Amino acid sequence: MRLSIERKPIRVNPDPKRVIARFFFNGNDRAKEVIERVMRISEDDAFGIVSPLLQEYSKRHRNITRVLNRHCSKLKPLFLELNIDFDTLSVYRKLLIGSYFTHEYSIESAAFFNPSIIEDPDQTELEDGQRRVIISFRAVGEGHISSITFRRAMIDKFNNITIQPAGDYIDEAEIVRNAVYNKKLFFEKAAVTRISIDVINELESKLDHHFEYANLRRIITDSQQLQEDDIKRLEYDKVLWLADSYYEIVFSLDTDVSDRVIFPISEYERKGIEDARFVHFTNDDGTKLYYATYTAYDGSLIMPKLLQTSDFYNFKIMPLYGAGAQNKNLALFPRKVNGKYVMISRIDGCNNYIMYSDKINIWEKPIKLQQPEFSWEFVQMGNCGSPIETEEGWIMITHGVGPMRRYVLGASLLKLDDPTVEIGRLREPLLIPNADEREGYVPNVLYSCGSIIHNNKLIIPYGVSDSSTAFAEVCLDELLAKLKADAIRA
Repeated sequence: MRLSIERKPIRVNPDPKRVIARFFFNGNDRAKEVIERVMRISEDDAFGIVSPLLQEYSKRHRNITRVLNRHCSKLKPLFLELNIDFDTLSVYRKLLIGSYFTHEYSIESAAFFNPSIIEDPDQTELEDGQRRVIISFRAVGEGHISSITFRRAMIDKFNNITIQPAGDYIDEAEIVRNAVYNKKLFFEKAAVTRISIDVINELESKLDHHFEYANLRRIITDSQQLQEDDIKRLEYDKVLWLADSYYEIVFSLDTDVSDRVIFPISEYERKGIEDARFVHFTNDDGTKLYYATYTAYDGSLIMPKLLQTSDFYNFKIMPLYGAGAQNKNLALFPRKVNGKYVMISRIDGCNNYIMYSDKINIWEKPIKLQQPEFSWEFVQMGNCGSPIETEEGWIMITHGVGPMRRYVLGASLLKLDDPTVEIGRLREPLLIPNADEREGYVPNVLYSCGSIIHNNKLIIPYGVSDSSTAFAEVCLDELLAKLKADAIRA
């Protein structure tokens, strides 16, 4: 008999009105033609065109003049080629040129799903039994490009969930590239991404054991100038794309968390940032950080990455390394176990693995933990977020894929001091798509990237057929009892 699970009367739907102003570029030749056309009009005409644009789009973006100026500044190399002195351009002409290289992108126009829920850093001024949380989502827009967005929510003492209204504007972060790279690890990752071994060997010989982005870029630029082969020049570009996968992003302090979007930045993310699994991590000294594992996708290559923050304003992002950092579905435990970081992964696309590490970004020697046992997970299984600690063991919500590619949620219980030991696994799904949840962007799919315990209930946010997000809860004691009763076969 399946456990009793309560679906909450709340649904979070995508909002196509949530747009960001992105840089739009159609190639050097066409860009030069546009610049020349704008340069031919008078100052009065430039003001007359851009003035109503500023009035209209200032209602849709927090600081549209800053955005347009930034996008115009990106074109400085083209102004130089056209023998135009950028610094002498009037304010309004710069804004007008910037507007021709800007387009609005609706980050949630297609779907809004695969949520992860964690405790908000701000737990002040709450009543007994209340808890403030942050929910991350995979938002999908035009071109099926995924980004990470957020909402705040409140859970009361009766476990009612109230989603706070989202802000009126959405902001991308400022990008900071100040990483110092470890040469050995960096070029091991380069080999995995199938960059030319000749290029790797050449650059390795020219770099110190630790190097900075600016130094790498200078060496690559010098090497590319000696190359006439476009294919070889592209291999050097790929190394820079990999370097671009390490970065920090900083959001303005005057933004609400719902105003912030983590949009693909590096070339290896250009087709999406998928399925962030956030976890509130406790260090050995009791300090806490937030981590998230996610999948970067460039259209053909999958790169697992790690995101770190303490306040949801400043984020540090880096790739993950090692034989265990392959494919999708990486989920970090919320603390070290026996002095080591612990991660769940699915390196073969079918089974769950577990691995230990002394370093949070290097994962080797994965151990198979679970394989499909029941008909509803025969195609594949994986985790649905970081395991959750209880006195009885680690609860891990899983997903299973069965007939008709139906995704359902399950649950497992791992031993507290040795999570390589599976104590029990539900023999029947915990949650399956009902009649109201089967239709959507991808039918018959329920999926989650992280749950939370509140008031002795396990609250599970889940994506509904890749179209929206719903919530369910199950009694913790009943779930633990069922997991122990459904012990794994010898």
